[in-house]
Amino acid sequence: MELQVYNLKGEATGRNIQLDDQVFGLEQPNDHAIYLDVRQIQANHRQGTHKAKERGEVSFSTKKLYRQKGTGNARPGSKKSPLYRHGGRIFGPRPRDYGFSLNKKVKSLARRSALTYKVREEKLVVLETLTFDAPKTKQFIDLLSNFKLQGAKTLVVLENYDQNVYLSGRNLPKAMVMAATDLNTYDILNADSILLTEGAANLLNERFA
Repeated sequence: MELQVYNLKGEATGRNIQLDDQVFGLEQPNDHAIYLDVRQIQANHRQGTHKAKERGEVSFSTKKLYRQKGTGNARPGSKKSPLYRHGGRIFGPRPRDYGFSLNKKVKSLARRSALTYKVREEKLVVLETLTFDAPKTKQFIDLLSNFKLQGAKTLVVLENYDQNVYLSGRNLPKAMVMAATDLNTYDILNADSILLTEGAANLLNERFA
């Protein structure tokens, strides 16, 4: 598979880059692998710090409220009973870890499937390079304007972490900059368009092929 390479002005350079079909052009992308990978990513982001007090933890007297027999009412042991207001909660939430493990091959298949969908939708653009001399948000906005991506959720993938590029796009709420080694399935699918540098594309070819 070949894609055109563009410069920062949004113009075609006349060169094409060869992308591995096993990474960017799967014949049958695996939707279930994508589901599992996204589910794991979201589960790992959950704090899991929720907690409710049960009847052994609420602060109330353990005195019996009234006599056992003869009232015709239920026979609760104390005010801590879940039947009463401010009593303990039955089977309340407890702190837990929602994360789960996933095979590396499944995660790799999910990312390759997500990239394939972006290429099919023509939402992936390859840049020859992307560097800024200094952090300039205006330059980053001009880059998005050249590709008509103003207001769109845009993911910029670099070969290596570049602080100037990262700081330039940090103030834009719908822009995200990351290195190719940090790319994950959720960020690929969450973005409307992906700007991928030529070096990052070659790195992904080597990593997932």
